[in-house]
Amino acid sequence: MIDLGISKLALIGAVALLVIGPEKLPRVARMVGTLLGKAQRYVSDVKAEVNRSIELDELKKMKDTVESAARDVEQSVQTSATDFEKSWAETTEGLSSSASVGYEPSPPQYRHPGKKWRLKRGATPQWYKARSGVRTRALSGAARVARYRPQRLG
Repeated sequence: MIDLGISKLALIGAVALLVIGPEKLPRVARMVGTLLGKAQRYVSDVKAEVNRSIELDELKKMKDTVESAARDVEQSVQTSATDFEKSWAETTEGLSSSASVGYEPSPPQYRHPGKKWRLKRGATPQWYKARSGVRTRALSGAARVARYRPQRLG
């Protein structure tokens, strides 16, 4: 890279002032600045494009390795599944011939979670909550107003 110090830039400016003249120097300097800016933008665009292409190649390689790993895992799972199915068939074949003929296990039944499934159940017993005044049920706005409305005397 060219080493330009302040002294060299001052020398270049003085020569340009003598050669170009004081009237045209600002216009020429402006034009040189815009050309340098365009050149820098072009170089940065080229660098960015090269970086994108390199990253794209790396991503393609990574994709290929991940796909090959996924295929290997899928093959190993399929071989294990077939081995398991064979061993299961052998085991159930021996059981069904020696066990009772009409037995078939029933699937688990659905159990509803209960009416108060939103209510958090803690370790504190209900009698203690009732004695200490802990609220266990949520009140609507109207119910709260009705409950805590002051009573009229008389």
